[in-house]
Amino acid sequence: MSAVAVNRKSEVLYTILSWSVVPLLIFLTLILLYQHVMLPIAPGSMEENILGSRQIGFQNVLSEVLEHLRLILISTLLAIATGVPAGILISRPEFRDFAGLTLSVANFGQAVPSIAILALFMGVFGLGATTAIFALWLCALLPIIRNTATGLDGVPADIIEAATGMGMTRTQILLKIELPLAFPVIFAGVRTATVLNVGTAAMGAFIGAGGLGNFIVTGIALRRESMVLVGAVITATIAVLGDWLLGKIQNHLMASRRRLA
Repeated sequence: MSAVAVNRKSEVLYTILSWSVVPLLIFLTLILLYQHVMLPIAPGSMEENILGSRQIGFQNVLSEVLEHLRLILISTLLAIATGVPAGILISRPEFRDFAGLTLSVANFGQAVPSIAILALFMGVFGLGATTAIFALWLCALLPIIRNTATGLDGVPADIIEAATGMGMTRTQILLKIELPLAFPVIFAGVRTATVLNVGTAAMGAFIGAGGLGNFIVTGIALRRESMVLVGAVITATIAVLGDWLLGKIQNHLMASRRRLA
């Protein structure tokens, strides 16, 4: 067998494994959670009242999963909508003096513990999802702003000079050259922010924002191990699955960029 055929077989095997191992592990984890933690819950018990009955599919679990995803989606989209423009701004020569200040403000969400941010802004926005979304938005800002600025700074200067020589305006260069080339790096920041928000969103339970953190917080308070396991395992599963999916998209973007180069 030729070396080319061996390499092709190795590539096919690697592709199959890369697309199957993580989903399979997640599927097995959820099956084990269902069989060994959720099914043994006694009818009429406190666990069933909080998680939802087995007969109708633990409807409270599904409801909290959807609420958890809603918190992540809204906060991450807001972080993208504000973080990408901020990263573009501080990458421009005339605004570089503001880069330190902008990153310091964004770093507030990383330096201060999430529970402290929730407590700090609870007095402004009150209890509920609004405060949680604001805290998650603040936590997600830094990686998006930093990666946007880094990606734009990494665009080769000769490409920009060639575009300028062709008569393209600064806006055209930004939209048609810089952002497409920097997009894989920017997306890596979005990936980091999203996975970070999956775990941080569980803190929203402390201020009545809902989500899977409700099961963790309630389970700890009531000493109900099954509730804690349900909340923690599903939260970890969402984080792993989200990171895996976004990683696949990021790899595709990086491969596309290399082909363009």
